[in-house]
Amino acid sequence: MKLFLIIPLALACLYLGLATLLMLTDAPSQAAATPSGGLDFASIADSPQHPLPEQQFYQARDGANLPFRSYGELANAPRILVLVHGSGWHGAQFNTMATALAETGKTAVIVPDLRGHGIEPERRGDIDYIAQYEDDLADLIAMLQTVQPDAEIVLGGHSSGGGLVVRFAGGTHGALADRFVLLAPFLGETAPTSRPDSGGWAQVAIRRIIGLVLFNQIGITALNGLPVISFAFPQAVLDGPQGHTATTSYSYRLNTGYSPRRDLAADLSAMQQPFLLLAGANDEAFYADAYQALVSTHTSAGTYVIVPDLGHLDLVESPKATEILAQWLAPDP
Repeated sequence: MKLFLIIPLALACLYLGLATLLMLTDAPSQAAATPSGGLDFASIADSPQHPLPEQQFYQARDGANLPFRSYGELANAPRILVLVHGSGWHGAQFNTMATALAETGKTAVIVPDLRGHGIEPERRGDIDYIAQYEDDLADLIAMLQTVQPDAEIVLGGHSSGGGLVVRFAGGTHGALADRFVLLAPFLGETAPTSRPDSGGWAQVAIRRIIGLVLFNQIGITALNGLPVISFAFPQAVLDGPQGHTATTSYSYRLNTGYSPRRDLAADLSAMQQPFLLLAGANDEAFYADAYQALVSTHTSAGTYVIVPDLGHLDLVESPKATEILAQWLAPDP
């Protein structure tokens, strides 16, 4: 065989061999359940203080019926806030905040359970393709606009949900939202806002992720259903009344589609609509005081508020944080 054929073939074999080695030598061990899981779960370990609205469903482009809960009078709402939950949990985490916001009469709130999460997902911890969450949110917004076409659409999310909002802003559907809300958003493992392993919450199979990235770069996606991350839920949560709704690990495609793209700067730069970034000063997963310096480098559309004495999870239970959000959404005349 001629040399000009041997060298490319050898390089291709080396590339595939390296990707395979990385993928096979690093699977995510299940994160051990701990007393705290690195995060303070006291605010979500018990049943919600307010009754949960009944689940409703909307149809996504693939025909799937996906669940959401609705707070407030949707048909007459001047604005609709869609809130996306964080990793491992589901939309019920917003029950206190969504109830309070709807009671102002100024904002209806829609809280979906993302695919792979919640009470009875089709495949827990997995989706069909990397961009599916963006498509699902676009389909949800389209449904809401048929009910109330004149409403302002505000897309918000907490933690990984906030990272998904950033991804959505930088993708093909970004213009569907009029404003954004980022509640202690996850901006990527290597972002200066992220504590190591999200404060002990996440166990990430880094080598496997690198191997799958290499495969995806040459169009091989058949292995994207492999698990790459697991979460350290406290045993009290797993044994509690909502333990069966916890999602303890994610596939590569879900984990990738649930966070900003590797080109974080491009996603942030696309956020030209007004947005609020709200975080607790005592956040256990992220460095709250690093958000503004990072994000404002790429966009000038943001308002930044760090709330004293709040951690990562109790941010969405806090009356103070809810008051700040309500005022930003609909300022008093």
